[in-house]
Amino acid sequence: MGRGDLTDAEWERLRPFLPVSNRRCGRWRDHRQVIDGILHRVRTGVHWRDLPERFGPWKTVYERHRLWSADGTWERLLQRVQAEADAADDIDWDVSVDSTIVRAHQHAAGARNRSATGSLVKGGWADRTPGRDAVAEPRRPPGGGGAGGEGLGRSRGGFTTKVHLSVDGRCRPLSLVITAGQRADCTQFEPVLEKIRVPRAGPGRPRKKPDSVAADKGYSNGPCHDYLRRRGIRHSIPEKTDSRAARLRKGSRGGRPPGFDEERYRKRNTVERAINKLKHARAVATRYDKRGYVYLGTVTAAALVIWLRT
Repeated sequence: MGRGDLTDAEWERLRPFLPVSNRRCGRWRDHRQVIDGILHRVRTGVHWRDLPERFGPWKTVYERHRLWSADGTWERLLQRVQAEADAADDIDWDVSVDSTIVRAHQHAAGARNRSATGSLVKGGWADRTPGRDAVAEPRRPPGGGGAGGEGLGRSRGGFTTKVHLSVDGRCRPLSLVITAGQRADCTQFEPVLEKIRVPRAGPGRPRKKPDSVAADKGYSNGPCHDYLRRRGIRHSIPEKTDSRAARLRKGSRGGRPPGFDEERYRKRNTVERAINKLKHARAVATRYDKRGYVYLGTVTAAALVIWLRT
């Protein structure tokens, strides 16, 4: 076993939930060997072609990662590990929400732009009979290529991507969303919390509602507060200075100040520490993946490792 590879205990936790057939030509290549190759690339950020030979053919490792990112396998594995922790009462449901900017390498740009039917808009593939790529990529999320469709945003420093996440009280990611780097944090507050979905070990609906939510001033606005009030979720979000001044100017018409628990807000550092753990993986700290869904799979694989090793 090499450095960073799955231990026997970690492998036994994942093995029951892995797909058995690839639905095309029989059984998969050894899952453990390929997953170790994927985790090696996530941890080091190495070129796929430069993977050590002990992981097998690099293209097999890359294709497995791409397909599992497209069909949601990485997300399902993460939810299964979360379900085990929830069954053992090991999840702190005082959730914190935040985001982090990730610099995208120049190799992350230039993804082919595809139409809604999956054919290339440029390059002369629109009239051609679909080939292997069309079969190998059946569940790729819609949105086409280009910077906006792939979660890439332009800034003075170049391309950037933003990772929005929620974490439990033990610094472990519960849900992940990626957008272009210039997107405001508050616009993804509801999608991030809606994506929390921890299955029950037995019968019953997945748990989606945290006990409380803590977030910084970037989430202090009407839509975020309305959403939390609608779901009956307690929160600790500090009021913005200008919002407080406007409320005070209105006097009694300004309403009561929003509730704020300073002790609970101190626990918001868990999301900062979780971001730090995620960025230990070099393929997360710098985005190399052209496709947004593949990069989300990379971040999800890094989050899965955090859950397995916490």
